[in-house]
Parts: sequence; structure tokens; C-alpha cells
Amino acid sequence: MSGLCDSAHFVRQWVEKAEDDLKVSTYLLTMGHECPYSAVCFHAQQCVEKYIKALLVYYGIDFPKIHDLTKLTRLVPAEMLIPLSDEEQDKLTDYATVDRYPGDREPITDAEAEEAVSIARRVREAIRSFLPPEVLTH
Repeated sequence: MSGLCDSAHFVRQWVEKAEDDLKVSTYLLTMGHECPYSAVCFHAQQCVEKYIKALLVYYGIDFPKIHDLTKLTRLVPAEMLIPLSDEEQDKLTDYATVDRYPGDREPITDAEAEEAVSIARRVREAIRSFLPPEVLTH
């Protein structure tokens, strides 16, 4: 059995966790004015991060235990274009690091939260196209 096949179960686990994060961020948006927008953005970032890590695991590429999407996307083979601009990578990374803690920053808006979820969906779709059906959840 090849290394790619041996890793299918582990890749599936990464995909399941990424899907959970997308579900959480999507559900939180239904809360209206009560919505914790920073939590929406955090879970959107986590969805992207976990999908990238699923792809890296599938292709046998080691990665550090980090949240930095720029560093993680640099590990993805060049022929697998991840539709994520440098600005989006930085913004999402901040949602998982800087914005998770108290500080003197502007509150995250509903528009920013919706954009983060939209980015997560776009990245999800692209990465799923690089993975075989047997590792994708239903």
C-alpha cells in the first residue's frame, strides 16, 4: 500500500474537523446581532488551515504546528493553486492569533465575518478538488 493510501484515514479526520469549523462559523452567522463575529472568523480560519493540512498530509508533506496560512500554503505543491491572496492569508491568520485575545483593535464586523466564511468555502472547494472521494466527508 502506498503512503498516500495509508494516510487516507488521517486525511479524512482533518477534513472532518475542517467541515466542523465551517459548520460552526456558518451557524454562528445565523445569530444576527448576537453573533460573536470574532468566533466566526476564527472558525473560518480553522477550516482553511485544516483543509490545507489535510492536503499536505495526503501528499506526505510535513508541516509545523502553526496557524500561519502563508507558511502553510508555501508548502503546497506549486501546481495546486490555493485561491487565497496574500492579504486573505494574513487576515485569516490574524483571526486565529491576534484577534483571539483582548487588545486595542477595532471589532470585527458582520461583513468581515461573512467574507471570512466566503473565503473558507472557496478554499474548501479548491482543496476538495485535489483530494480523492474516499477522504471527503458527506
